Amino acid sequence: MPRLAANLTMMFTEHPFLDRFAAAAKAGFTAVEFLFPYAYPAEEVGKRLHDNGLAQALFNLPPGDWDAGEKGFAALPERFDDLKASLATALPYAQATGVKRVHLMAGIAERSDAKAVEAFIKSVTWAAEFFAPHGLDVVIEPINARNVPGYFLNDFTFARDLIRDLKIPNLKLQFDIYHCQIIHGDVTMRLREMIDIIGHIQIASIPSRHEPDGEELNYPFLFAELDRLGYAGFVGCEYNPRGKTEEGLGWFAPYRRVKP
Repeated sequence: MPRLAANLTMMFTEHPFLDRFAAAAKAGFTAVEFLFPYAYPAEEVGKRLHDNGLAQALFNLPPGDWDAGEKGFAALPERFDDLKASLATALPYAQATGVKRVHLMAGIAERSDAKAVEAFIKSVTWAAEFFAPHGLDVVIEPINARNVPGYFLNDFTFARDLIRDLKIPNLKLQFDIYHCQIIHGDVTMRLREMIDIIGHIQIASIPSRHEPDGEELNYPFLFAELDRLGYAGFVGCEYNPRGKTEEGLGWFAPYRRVKP
């Protein structure tokens, strides 16, 4: 059975961010993820998490100026100092939440640019080495060009080859099924091929990015496949609810974990 994590950036937005932890726990989730916690004190984020008996599945490293369109800077050679500073910014949040993996965003750059590729490899290696002594994995996520035009890491095969070539123990793949279906399709076979390097999975319906209860993919089948493959990590629910979050959780009922 999947270890489902509510994405608090996209779900439970009827509540202020810090109140979404309690809402997720009340709905039956035992884990959460979110994009960026940095607008709130690390201690307060950790307190809300632990007071509600939740595990932190994932969050993103600082992306730069998100409102201005920045989506990370790992592939931007001129932003390496910003990359290094972002790791130090994220560390207190990792310590306060007990998270075991963080997402390093690549940024807007051309993968045909050799300097961008070199910068990405340098950044990925640096980040993984920075977080390794703290027991943290770094995950990288291919993102489709429809949602984020120009994103450097927009191919699962490239990400797979990079991870396998670098052979860094705490560098993993963030396998967002929504993005994979849009970029490549053939999700089940790609899960089977890449399961050994997957550190986190995310879900949403395709193409609408709503609740994972229909449209192109059969999620009960995919959840059973993950069990068959022995995947024991979290599955993040990174979707936009059609209406109020709680009213759209019918799909979640069979997977709701009862707390002891």
